[in-house]
Amino acid sequence: MQLSEQEILRRENMEKLRELGIDPFPPEAFDVTAYAKEIQEEFNDEGDKPNFQDVSLAGRLMGSRVMGKASFAELQDSTGRIQVYIARDEICPGEDKDMYNKVFKKLLDIGDYIGVKGHVFRTRMGEITVHVTELKVLGKTLSPLPVVKRDEEGNVYDAFTDPEQRYRQRYLDLTVNPHVKEIFLKRSRLVSAMRRFFDDRGWLEVETPILQPIHGGAAARPFKTHHNTLDMPLYMRIANELYLKRLIVGGFEGVYEIGKMFRNEGMDRTHNPEFTSMEIYIAYKDYNWMMEMVEKLLEYIAIEVTGHTKVEYEGNLIDYAGPYRRLSMYESIEEYTGVDISEMDEAELRATCKKLHVEVDESMGRGKLIDEIFGEKVEANLIQPTYITDYPIEMTPLAKKHRSKPGLVERFELFVNGKEIANAYTELNDPIDQRGRFEEQLKLAERGDEEAMALDDAFLRSLEYGMPPTSGLGIGIDRLTMLMTNQHSIQEVLFFPQMRPQKKQEEAPENAAE
Repeated sequence: MQLSEQEILRRENMEKLRELGIDPFPPEAFDVTAYAKEIQEEFNDEGDKPNFQDVSLAGRLMGSRVMGKASFAELQDSTGRIQVYIARDEICPGEDKDMYNKVFKKLLDIGDYIGVKGHVFRTRMGEITVHVTELKVLGKTLSPLPVVKRDEEGNVYDAFTDPEQRYRQRYLDLTVNPHVKEIFLKRSRLVSAMRRFFDDRGWLEVETPILQPIHGGAAARPFKTHHNTLDMPLYMRIANELYLKRLIVGGFEGVYEIGKMFRNEGMDRTHNPEFTSMEIYIAYKDYNWMMEMVEKLLEYIAIEVTGHTKVEYEGNLIDYAGPYRRLSMYESIEEYTGVDISEMDEAELRATCKKLHVEVDESMGRGKLIDEIFGEKVEANLIQPTYITDYPIEMTPLAKKHRSKPGLVERFELFVNGKEIANAYTELNDPIDQRGRFEEQLKLAERGDEEAMALDDAFLRSLEYGMPPTSGLGIGIDRLTMLMTNQHSIQEVLFFPQMRPQKKQEEAPENAAE
């Protein structure tokens, strides 16, 4: 392995620590009693009450200003940064001054983990600071961190901003870009809020198989693998719908799952091969009830994550307080293209696609053609939360036929800022109708549609034992997080997004600490 000059120096410092009898990677626990953010927000040096007079913190050393026998340094823990004051005779009360003169001044590098004990005070410049009485080395860094520099006005220089490096080395991104950690804290709050909303209503969180013998529940191309012991192909799930419905058959009235889905498709700023989805199924409900529930859910999540029902995204102020606008699929296409396609057959739709300059291919049936028109001409216009309802039956093999509109199904998708974030049905619970829909999908597969659904006999068998009227909903957690954190790429809300293989050996960032 080719080592840089800095990496060589850090390894030398590590060995010098050992020569002094200091383990650069000590095994024992370090008791943390306070955190940087907590101290910054709660410290009060007025009045008689002692405040943070005996604290223990741990984190990375992110900078130091050595001034002879005393120094100031910056400590960064999981909550933020705080200044620490280190005096030689405080941390080395005896004759041996090596902990200050050698360890702190010469052998500690930017990024090293240290533990400090002491008390909190406010400097003459007004900065809250930890006066250190004990210092301990907790972990040596052997590669230099990228250092983000700021001038006195707060302007940033040499920022670690290259997306390729940030996504591949997310650990560095989280260390030197504090705003990135806040995105993932909000993502966690979003998922927790969603769970609370469901749990408070008595709906059960469950787990279903990721490896499945049939890729069902959505129109998508799967990843395929092989189980050696069973000598059979398996697919990574593209959806968990068909398993969750079996639990409704089994007698649960409300079940949901938050988990990974996998689709062997393209990658762009809103698509990753693996993504997180929530699906929920509630017995004795329909898609009208589900629309009202989603409005309550998203309003609750927006308040829990951001503190408001109105959230800015790409310059638009999105209002998650219901009710949301509702348009049928046909109405939306007519509104934004001026063309009524409701009575068109496949040939007429192909001609319409040509007139509208929408690219299609021979494998596409009527449903896919309508979907292409909608995607090209309508989606981008749907900025505020909008329900698109009542889809053509060809587009939705798992939804119940519309109760009053022949040729349509009871389905809605929720669009926000031009992107679909939720999909819901009044679920099809007629096993004979469902088998016929699957058979139509097989015909599309024969025409070359790689996303057509497979026929799932095990699921059909479960329906024959009776499934109550049910409404189901799926929400993309990654896209919802993008909206709630004002991020424009899905890679920004995934800790470890899928990346193309590197063509050359990864090098240290140019702006690494010297």
